[in-house]
Amino acid sequence: MVGLGNPGPRYERTRHNAGFLVIDELAARARAASRHHPDAWIAEATLGGGPALLVKPLRSMNLSGEPVARLLAEHAAAVSDLVVVVDDVALPLGRIRARPHGSDGGHNGLRSLVAALGTEEYARVRVGVGLEDPPEMDLADFVLADFLEEELPRLREVTGLAADAVLCLLQQGAVAAMNRFNGRRV
Repeated sequence: MVGLGNPGPRYERTRHNAGFLVIDELAARARAASRHHPDAWIAEATLGGGPALLVKPLRSMNLSGEPVARLLAEHAAAVSDLVVVVDDVALPLGRIRARPHGSDGGHNGLRSLVAALGTEEYARVRVGVGLEDPPEMDLADFVLADFLEEELPRLREVTGLAADAVLCLLQQGAVAAMNRFNGRRV
């Protein structure tokens, strides 16, 4: 399970770090101990009845692919074993979307993964971080801005919902996760 985000305290509460927040939630639920790999935060956990590696690449979002490809190789894991959790500005805050595969959708983190892995054939859970009425600002500035204080309760709920979707995807597959979680809103 890989959550995409940007490392460092400056980015902890930003919209672009929704993937990191979901990985943190999964690690907390599993009481997984973490350790640092040369370019990733990792935690070994039991999820969905089996072993799982929780990963937060510690390179910028746009360079996430290389550490993920390296970890897959080191653990002899197939791309089909990969589940990526990522922010999605096109979805309003409180919504998620699970998919068995798909395009990068203009997301630079996913674009980096596709470039490093040579395929788009991995599952993903997109976490909505957008607003019903987006502010007039550059998209990069928007996703690198902190969540508003009044958004934090909904953020906690959607983080939990996304973690549930990851677990459903692991246990029951992509179709079940899509049917259960796509379209729901917290």
